[in-house]
Amino acid sequence: MTITMYGIPNCDTIKKAKKWLDAENIGYEFHDYRKQGIDENLVNAFCQALGWENVLNKRGTTYRQLSQEQKDTLNQETVIALLIEQPAMIKRPILLVDNQYHIGFKADQYAAIFA
Repeated sequence: MTITMYGIPNCDTIKKAKKWLDAENIGYEFHDYRKQGIDENLVNAFCQALGWENVLNKRGTTYRQLSQEQKDTLNQETVIALLIEQPAMIKRPILLVDNQYHIGFKADQYAAIFA
């Protein structure tokens, strides 16, 4: 089983997800957007699998700082460029388990994925 977690290390949700995986002795690789970067192919894969509306984190500060015009014109094309430029706007964590993407973290959700 190959597991990759995508995100930024100082995110509270990432910390909770890592803690859960560690407690369950589930090995994973961590892909840090800031250190390892992110590209159009990766963001496209996230959006194809999960839907761009789900990938875009509308609760974060970065999103709230966008102009109303930017928010009003968001679509599949414009959002990908924006997420590459501002990876903090990608909802976290995104987990890739055996070529299947999962988004967010809830203990029940992870328990179901790894059951």
